[in-house]
Amino acid sequence: MSAHIHRPTLRQAETRTEAYLTTRAETRFERLRAPFSLRCGALLVDYTVVVAILAFTTLVARLVGSGTRWAGTTVLTLGYLVAFAAAILNFIVLASFGGRTFGKWVTGLRIERRDGLPLSLGRSCLRHLVGYALTVLTLGFGFLVAAFNIEGRALHDYVAGTVVVRDRPEAGRGSSGGASPARKRSALP
Repeated sequence: MSAHIHRPTLRQAETRTEAYLTTRAETRFERLRAPFSLRCGALLVDYTVVVAILAFTTLVARLVGSGTRWAGTTVLTLGYLVAFAAAILNFIVLASFGGRTFGKWVTGLRIERRDGLPLSLGRSCLRHLVGYALTVLTLGFGFLVAAFNIEGRALHDYVAGTVVVRDRPEAGRGSSGGASPARKRSALP
């Protein structure tokens, strides 16, 4: 009696691998899903930086502009340009190269593609320029979607195919330092 061993075709193996990776990625995102409150905190930090630049340059423009109107206007224009450059650097460049804005770095969050790959420059532009614009056009409803979504994805995440996750500390790093193993286990998400 000859035993027939069923060997899957290459396409069947690829399908199984894709299903496994998709399930594993979804499980990882579910487990590391960024809480809505942390996402709000990260956004608050990001916008505070931009507004602080604008507030500082407005103050300087008022001080300098009391002598001549031209000096105050120049300082204010320079402040707008610096704030715009800081916003582009933060939301586009930092997000595409590190997966984090300054606010997400402070709150321990990271932006990833839904398939687990790092964020590219194109997706970062899509997420922050098109996705945020749509979110604002919905009067903030696009942000609120993240609070009720199982994956914690907002409208701009859907547009760009991204998800915001908690950033796991690397081995040997983290806030629990020299804590006992039981305490370290309880600190894991």
